Amino acid sequence: MTTPPKLGAGTRLDFHGPLSADRAGRLVAELAARAPATVVDYGCGWGEFLLRVMAAAPGAQGTGIDVHGPDIVRGRALAAERGLSGRAVFVEGPAADHTERADLVLSLGAYQAFGSIPEALQALRARVSPGGRLLFGCEVWERTPTESQLAAMWPGMTVEECLYLPDVVDAAVAAGFRPLRVETATRGEWEEFESGYGADAEEWLLANPGHPEAADLRAQLDEHLSIWLRGTRDVFGFGYLTLGVPA
Repeated sequence: MTTPPKLGAGTRLDFHGPLSADRAGRLVAELAARAPATVVDYGCGWGEFLLRVMAAAPGAQGTGIDVHGPDIVRGRALAAERGLSGRAVFVEGPAADHTERADLVLSLGAYQAFGSIPEALQALRARVSPGGRLLFGCEVWERTPTESQLAAMWPGMTVEECLYLPDVVDAAVAAGFRPLRVETATRGEWEEFESGYGADAEEWLLANPGHPEAADLRAQLDEHLSIWLRGTRDVFGFGYLTLGVPA
């Protein structure tokens, strides 16, 4: 009998977030066009976005940092497959422990490594070299959730746990950035991500309904679907901010 996949391993996803190939390609092209010499991704996951930047900016040296060991292993394997091992280094550990500056800093869905969104933006400002760029991605409220939607999310979730997009931009400006581009994920990007998040586990369940671990995995998948469909769908958004600092 086969071992069930870990929910959230992302084996069917390119990016660990609501990010389409089209948006990623445009962002990568815009950021790489500045020919950054150094790139650091705080909370890189398996480093797909970082590696695409590295491929588009052949003179750059990159570092991806994440606490999740399996993602770091996957990132290293992807770098080797693409001939980028000599320029892309993956480090397992807390992002907050690394303070080196870079011409391009990436932080996509990983602000919690530094605390709140305002705290993360303050910390990341110190890590961007003069004249550099930060691509910052975080969850935002698309609209105020109802009490029933909040109750359908994670235990203890409150409206204060998330910011609205204007408040995130204000926090970025207060940290010393200037907003060069402000955009949000589409419903289609969210649906691709949320469906892909559990796709490998759902396929495994169909092939192994009698496995001793099937009931536990099914419960995890049902909980994930309920949070998405009854709680966060069309309420939870995701903002992408391209931020600059003075030279």
